[in-house]
Amino acid sequence: MSLESRLWGKAAGLGEDARGADHTHPLICHLLDTAAVAEVVWDELLTVHQRTTVAEALQVSDEQARTLAAFWAGLHDIGKISVPFQLHRNGPKHRRKLLTQPLSGEPGYAFGAGAVQDRQSHEAAAHWWLVGIFKEIGYPSSKRRPQSQLSHAVAQLLGGHGGRFHPVVYDKDSRCPAARHPGMGVGSWEEQRRIHFAEVRRVVGVRSVPQGRMAPGAAVVLTGLVTLSDWLASIEEEIRTRLRDEAWAGTPDDLDSYWQIARSAASRLLQRTDLLGTGFAGPPECAQGAGKPGLGASLARQVPDMVAEHGPGMVVVTAPPSEERTEAALRAAAVLGHAAGARGLFYALPTGSAADSHMAQVHTFAEQALTGPWRSLLLHSSSRLKPAEAAEQWAHANAAGGVSPEPGEEWAPTANSWLNSHHRALLAALGTGTVDELLQAVMPVKFNVMRLFALSGKVVVVDEAHARGAWGHELMLRFLEWAAALRIPVVLAATAADKSVDAMLAAYCHGAGGGRKPVTQPRRSPGWSFVDAQSGGGRLPQQPADAARASTLSIEVVDGTPYGEIEAALAPIVAAGNGRAAVYRATPAEAIRTFHQLTKDFPALNVTLIHEQMRNKDRWQRLAACRGAFAPNGGVSGPSVLVTTSMLEHVRGLHFDLVLSGPAPLAALLARAVQSVGDRSRLVVLRADNASALDDAGLVRRTDLLLGAGRTVALPDELPLVLDEVYANEFADRLEWPAARELQQLDNQRTVREHKASGTARWLAVPGPGELDGDLGLLSRDHTGMEPELLSSVLGEDVVQVVCLYEHGRPGNRVYLLEDGVPERRLERGPKGRPMSGQLVPYLIPVPKRLVEGVEGDANNAWRGMAALKNVLRLNLKKSEDGRWVYTGPKHRFCMSEHGLMIDELP
Repeated sequence: MSLESRLWGKAAGLGEDARGADHTHPLICHLLDTAAVAEVVWDELLTVHQRTTVAEALQVSDEQARTLAAFWAGLHDIGKISVPFQLHRNGPKHRRKLLTQPLSGEPGYAFGAGAVQDRQSHEAAAHWWLVGIFKEIGYPSSKRRPQSQLSHAVAQLLGGHGGRFHPVVYDKDSRCPAARHPGMGVGSWEEQRRIHFAEVRRVVGVRSVPQGRMAPGAAVVLTGLVTLSDWLASIEEEIRTRLRDEAWAGTPDDLDSYWQIARSAASRLLQRTDLLGTGFAGPPECAQGAGKPGLGASLARQVPDMVAEHGPGMVVVTAPPSEERTEAALRAAAVLGHAAGARGLFYALPTGSAADSHMAQVHTFAEQALTGPWRSLLLHSSSRLKPAEAAEQWAHANAAGGVSPEPGEEWAPTANSWLNSHHRALLAALGTGTVDELLQAVMPVKFNVMRLFALSGKVVVVDEAHARGAWGHELMLRFLEWAAALRIPVVLAATAADKSVDAMLAAYCHGAGGGRKPVTQPRRSPGWSFVDAQSGGGRLPQQPADAARASTLSIEVVDGTPYGEIEAALAPIVAAGNGRAAVYRATPAEAIRTFHQLTKDFPALNVTLIHEQMRNKDRWQRLAACRGAFAPNGGVSGPSVLVTTSMLEHVRGLHFDLVLSGPAPLAALLARAVQSVGDRSRLVVLRADNASALDDAGLVRRTDLLLGAGRTVALPDELPLVLDEVYANEFADRLEWPAARELQQLDNQRTVREHKASGTARWLAVPGPGELDGDLGLLSRDHTGMEPELLSSVLGEDVVQVVCLYEHGRPGNRVYLLEDGVPERRLERGPKGRPMSGQLVPYLIPVPKRLVEGVEGDANNAWRGMAALKNVLRLNLKKSEDGRWVYTGPKHRFCMSEHGLMIDELP
């Protein structure tokens, strides 16, 4: 029996021939396309360590591992030789007759009704069928524990190329998979699977039969290689250049000829991804000077020697937040990246606003540390729809600050870039985003292993690694286990050393094979330590770092009305005609009201407002302006104040003479306070102000009791001590009985919440690399009752992206505009009249889901039918009698202005 070239692999988007029949791409051609791309991915994209990981696990040479990887990639879609797929309702049609009707009339391709109704996916079909054929050709196998051996591991890996692995297929099912899944077909269906398998093996040139086992690291690398190769081989416009004519028979000579065509196209496919050529330059030589070095110098002098002796690993930096700490972390990342042969960096922060503000410093670093071309993406909830367009808009917003000299800066991918998709975005050489992007790699979400693969070729920097609460802490521990197992170089930066930092060190040590022995980060500040990924051994600097500048933080707690105290604190600045202050309010609505009051009461005061409920582009522009105005030698003149919310507490590069804040946990207050500069930094705490609904009441109360009327803190020496003091178990022992009892109740409530959160996060997280025992299906396990809402709650407060449109025109002829009152930009439409999601990125507003409960929005069916816009809430605003643009929901009133979205609860 010869190969059947009428079995199709790709059809959507390939157009029609002169007779109006849908073009199809034979399955065998798509399999060879993917194999050819896999060869190029192996040669040009994988790091040396990634290739070595695969070769060592399979117990073959590097060249044999390359050929096997291409062969396996070429088998990923062999499950498409099945009845349900070939009869797929979205498959090729001609005059409403399915292409396979001629096949179904031939004796060997006959099938019953059960085959048509079989709901097995083609990915699962590949997994089920390949287990048996790999066993036949000599791959190691086991009847009792198939997942422990290579025959099952490779089949399960290939079945997971759609983003999820499938459960273990046991011996009784792999012997005759069609008995359980009649859709796979028998007779000619089975023969064609075998012929396609044999031809891919022959054409690719596989001669070896590996006898190794699928180590977790090798599984991640191979899954990423296969999935990425499939994505690239599926680019429709490229497939159209390789379409075969109807007479093409798929003979061995035809396949050999097509293999050369596929190989020629593969390099071009990878070139269009903007992924190739990026690396790390060698770190500059550090001058040896006398005296004790500061943090940056200490790292620069000693980390290269540690890495040279022990290989890459994880550097943990504990110091007060500052641009110096960020610079030191990035320098350490450059050393690790060069040593590991990494091809890029991902910089992770607690919030999207912090990511926005760090992007400039990360780019400055990249220009010095990265070699070759590199592309950068912005990755957080507000940018996830179209990361490239978010980066482009960010560049426009920052143009005045010198970050982007002109629109279309070469590091920012164009809007139609192949990377402009949230599933692919982490592959970009340079990413700045939120820690959520890392944590999803160890949660059972679709394409979680692709996230691990994308990160396995990079350096990961996690800033404020401790700032994610109990959920995030547990998931971070699991991520660090995987990072060590994959030999991902990591730099962690935290405000102070504590038990959570010790736990993160221990997790990386464990993942690297260092056991579960306790590890302790030095408590002095600033401090750092190093763990190598090869053995999990921890090492401390021979010459500890000294603080670049010692200072005293003066904290004053005031009891008057919040706005009255704000006025009193700002009055001297206004009277002097000079000075800069920051005012933190609990909510965007309070920040907007404070902005209006200060503007009215202090005409001579320059008042700037920035908060999270602004449109993306407005927030980016104001952040860029703030970096210039409130820099150490900023361009602002006269008395100036920035009114904001907690979103700015992780932002670097802002410098104030005075910081005012409402009640908050001590760690948050200190993060805001370090923005005050000078030998005597000043923080004023407004005791009567509202605390954020997201802050823990017990920690807020502990902080209030600790501070009393105020205190001074010597920075950085006393910073770890004062943080230990506020968290101390015996804190309540020195209080009077009523206060102690109240605090104990609040502490108990927090303990319950944290235990619940930690337990749920451990239950939800995927197993560690040492717990898989060969079963990749555990990385995609589907917990009963697990809903998307649970996943989002683990990653922090559930946020909805809102876009506001303005009604324009008369009744019966209305249009809705993205710009207030000016018909400069209408909603553009894509295929089938659907809105183009990328154009909405600059206009998105992140809003806590609790504030939009019950709001259905004004999206039409085309909008709701788009996966990218599924979670975007559209509000059609109307002009009220007082001239404001409003939308009234069941419980809240939304009012949009140039100052952002204000949400008020209805009476």
